Amino acid sequence: MSRLEELINQHCPDGVEYKKLEDCCNILDNKRKPITKGARVAGSYPYYGANGIQDYVENYIFDGIFVLVGEDGSVITPNGTPVVTWAEGKIWVNNHAHIVSEKEGVMLRFLFFVLQTINVAPLIHGNIPKLTGGDFKALEIPVPPLPVQEEIVRILDKMTELETELETELETELDLRKKQYEYYRDKMLSLEDYNGEVLEIPLSKIARVVRGGNFQKKDFTSSGKPCIHYGQIYTKYGLSAKKTLTCVSDEVWEKSKQAKPGNIVMAVTSENYNDVCKCVVWEGTENAAVSGHTAIIDHDVNAHYLAQWFSSAHFYAQKLKIAHGTKVIEVTPKKLEDIIICIPKDENEQKRIADTLDKFNSLVSDISEGLPAEIKMRHQQYEYYRDKLLSFK
Repeated sequence: MSRLEELINQHCPDGVEYKKLEDCCNILDNKRKPITKGARVAGSYPYYGANGIQDYVENYIFDGIFVLVGEDGSVITPNGTPVVTWAEGKIWVNNHAHIVSEKEGVMLRFLFFVLQTINVAPLIHGNIPKLTGGDFKALEIPVPPLPVQEEIVRILDKMTELETELETELETELDLRKKQYEYYRDKMLSLEDYNGEVLEIPLSKIARVVRGGNFQKKDFTSSGKPCIHYGQIYTKYGLSAKKTLTCVSDEVWEKSKQAKPGNIVMAVTSENYNDVCKCVVWEGTENAAVSGHTAIIDHDVNAHYLAQWFSSAHFYAQKLKIAHGTKVIEVTPKKLEDIIICIPKDENEQKRIADTLDKFNSLVSDISEGLPAEIKMRHQQYEYYRDKLLSFK
């Protein structure tokens, strides 16, 4: 028998009493104050809304330890439970979050966990859908004796700590793998250890660069001819793709600028220097229409070698010299032709290096794709055991 089971048998063998929320805590909603975004003065105090910190302001209206519960009907989890936030210290809270503090007999930390398990979706109503103050106060809360609350809080805090540690370890592992890949990519592409003939030539000697076309939002379809949109290159594609994420009609496709299989499509507009000039090798079976803010690079060398080179520090240093803009960073496609490429003359060596780096990149991508799934699974396990602990007879 676990310690928790012993405590339940000792302190509440006949079941747990349920009380209205307003009897379990101090509800401080009448002290909240909203400040419009334009009227806020920047400062060091967190400004909380329905789903957590919205801003930092120059003053505060609460000082202590609190639980905040999202009031807006649009701010609930997929399970219908509210967004619950733990807040400590000097804070400001607007009128989009209910705010509660501890009352004798019910641990605030216990309440924090319990509120995350209550389905409030049926209570969301009104012209502007909300979890109203009346419905919030009337929520039925299980209130076991304090020794039982303390043990549940101890268990859930430990589970939360372990979950956070695991996420940190996984993210650290991914960061390490990325750095290893980048290190070996840049080292291999320097060709310092290569004894064959090396070409250091302008991109214009091995490629033709063409600016992509323009589409309107209405042109995109769920099926039809393949189309690569520049915004998807940043995060949706890897270094190569055989299928596109968007399509266009035959009519739009025929009028568009197109990338042939084997061409590289590069995004030449971004909000930051890291993303500008990210690229993807198009490996589909037919030409792909290409949106604006791109460059289509039709080349005579190994496509994967060139794509890896465009991802390297060797290209990055040159990219900074031709990129321009402040809020939006751009590279003029024609200027790419002056970039100096370092490449083995032997096509077999180009392929060997590209294949090696592609395998390394695939390992990193597998970890990147698996990480969110692993974290999601662990969080689901945590929620399952949390709900089980807080399901009283």
